[in-house]
Amino acid sequence: MKRGFLILVFLLAACSKVSEENYRKVEEGMTEEQVVAILGKPTESSSVSVLGVGGTVSRWVSGEAVITVRFVNGKVGLKSYDKPAAK
Repeated sequence: MKRGFLILVFLLAACSKVSEENYRKVEEGMTEEQVVAILGKPTESSSVSVLGVGGTVSRWVSGEAVITVRFVNGKVGLKSYDKPAAK
């Protein structure tokens, strides 16, 4: 019983980070480390480097909500929050 409760608490805590409220906390120019402190470890991430400019796209997914952050040389360049409209 105690183990099940701990798993439930962990899952709820992980899900709650992908929210519009936390999305608004992410600001242009923040480092990847600062964003991870707000949103947790990304669900998926990919990086490229072209002509000395490094870029990473990271996504945080929880249910139907998705936060995407594009980093340029380790700093937030663009961000988006997608969640289907309620039916």
